[in-house]
Amino acid sequence: MKVSVVGTGYVGLVTGVSLSEVGHTVTCIDIDIDKVNLMQDGISPIYEPGLSDMMSKNIALDRLRFTTNHEEGFKDTDVIYIAVGTPEKKDGSANLSFVDQVAKEIANNVKQDTVVVVKSTVPVGTNHRVQQIINMNLKRDVTVNVVSNPEFLKEGSAIFDSFNGDRIVIGADDSSSAELIEEINKPFGVPVFRTDIRSAEMIKYASNAFLATKISFINEISNICDRVEANVEDVAKGMGLDKRIGNQFLNAGIGYGGSCFPKDTKALIQIAGNVSYDFELLKGVVNVNKKQQGLIIDKLIERLPVLEGRKIAVLGLAFKPNTDDMREAASIVVTNRLIEEKANVVAFDPIANEKAKDILPQEVVYEETPEEAIRNSDAVLILTEWDEIKNINLSIFENDMNYPLVIDGRNCFELNEMKKKKIEYHSIGRPTQTEKMNYINV
Repeated sequence: MKVSVVGTGYVGLVTGVSLSEVGHTVTCIDIDIDKVNLMQDGISPIYEPGLSDMMSKNIALDRLRFTTNHEEGFKDTDVIYIAVGTPEKKDGSANLSFVDQVAKEIANNVKQDTVVVVKSTVPVGTNHRVQQIINMNLKRDVTVNVVSNPEFLKEGSAIFDSFNGDRIVIGADDSSSAELIEEINKPFGVPVFRTDIRSAEMIKYASNAFLATKISFINEISNICDRVEANVEDVAKGMGLDKRIGNQFLNAGIGYGGSCFPKDTKALIQIAGNVSYDFELLKGVVNVNKKQQGLIIDKLIERLPVLEGRKIAVLGLAFKPNTDDMREAASIVVTNRLIEEKANVVAFDPIANEKAKDILPQEVVYEETPEEAIRNSDAVLILTEWDEIKNINLSIFENDMNYPLVIDGRNCFELNEMKKKKIEYHSIGRPTQTEKMNYINV
């Protein structure tokens, strides 16, 4: 089929490229001409494993193209995907201005019967709002039906998720439109769940809120484990063996970040508030996460009360591995606090260094390898569990630091391995390794 995708962020670009990979002819539309020119050359503006290669392949096969022109992009299309951003407003609600604008562009430019698929994460009722905007502004006598098809991609594994998802959710008021979207997705071989539009919109928010809840819950358990000398990894494993609970999203750490969980939890709280419901549980999830991001600094100051003039190495800046996404990353909270304490911050990330320079305090110094960041440091803070960090030779901590103090916010290293080294190692919800070195406080 002929497909158009409006918006080329993480969701839109991965969606467009994946649809071209299974044989559809896809036109991706974005208003940023520099970005479009870059993509037309097969260069992805985002870091996502496997994406650039798949882009280049399908451009060469003439199944994937990019444009800034909506009229051109919508020509003879069977389906138009809306995949633009819905950024968070100050009150936590979703900003739908970009979605509204695309709806008007569709109404102004479409010349044939079309199905519009809302892929963006939007509050309940937005698909009907899009349908209304299109119907009110249509320039031609055509039929446009709107379908909800929320995405469930994880940054860093989005291409894999497209072809190996748990389900594809399709919400529609019109059965023939739902069947068309199911047909388009059939080559992925992923189970399809069909429902009404409003339920599909809610499924997306409810899913992300529940996963965020699991993360905040295990982080609260980890904080108790710290105090009772239990090991949160064993606790999580024992919990996860219960099929009712499952083992995913039970990794203790310094909280969630990125473009989805922080934004979607707050948006769902706002959605609940709009219908006079106080979502107390989810408010607690958000507050726990906010507190958890600063936990690693609390652990550092407990050992080094005076940070002024100390060299602190920060390893990992992106909110998670295999992405360069800095949105709501723990590194923002941590580096700002370190700079406030007048520490000398040296940072490393294998992918996100350049993006971080536009977001983190200008005083932060960046290194190209973790070893360079660690050398002559007074403490190392680990914020992202990149393989490049997990595979560090532990002897470097012993031999190259001023003080071998490592505070690991992602539990990257095995406790048994750390026991063999002369390293003061603090992690999340696990016993501290080696005796605390009194000279650190001197």
